[in-house]
Parts: sequence; C-alpha cells; structure tokens
Amino acid sequence: MSMIHNVAVSKKSNIYFDGKCVSHTLLLADGSKKTVGVIFPAQLTFNTAAPEVMEIVAGQCRVKLAGSDAWQAYGAGERFSVGANTAFDIDVTETLDYVCHFG
Repeated sequence: MSMIHNVAVSKKSNIYFDGKCVSHTLLLADGSKKTVGVIFPAQLTFNTAAPEVMEIVAGQCRVKLAGSDAWQAYGAGERFSVGANTAFDIDVTETLDYVCHFG
C-alpha cells in the first residue's frame, strides 16, 4: 500500500537508538495504530509489547526472530510478523522505509 488514508498523525516523532530509527504514530479511523518510519543502516534489537507486522516499503534488511539462530532477508514489498512480548534483531544494510502494523 503506498498511501494510508483517514488517519491522525502524531506530530512528535518517535526516536530510538540515538536516531537510527525515527517514526511517526498513525491512528486510523477504526482505532488501529501503525507507525511509519525509517531505520538507518545499523544492527538493532527491538522489543515488542503487541503483535507486529513489519511491512518493508524500501531498503534491505535481515531479521532474526527471538528463539531463532537464522537470519531471514527482506526487501521492498515484503513483510514479517513478530509476536507480542518478544524481540527481534534487525540488521539494516540499506536504509529502510517501513510501516509497522500493530495488533
């Protein structure tokens, strides 16, 4: 999806990992929440509270889900899912534009 319609956007950015990940929160008319952001090249670990689906809009990364030793490559047009109350490692090799779908 290239556009998200009928949303409220948080004006304040979410900045993580010393600026290596920057996003904005979107609240949709149906009450669901998403973030839209960018991750610059780095290797990071994210912790989750809610289930997430990470949609890669542009860029390249490798992801290792909690409990796994295997890295999986993802690029534009692909997505991966992460369970609630877990973590994942991400190795961004090319600046990543993403949409994170919660719930």
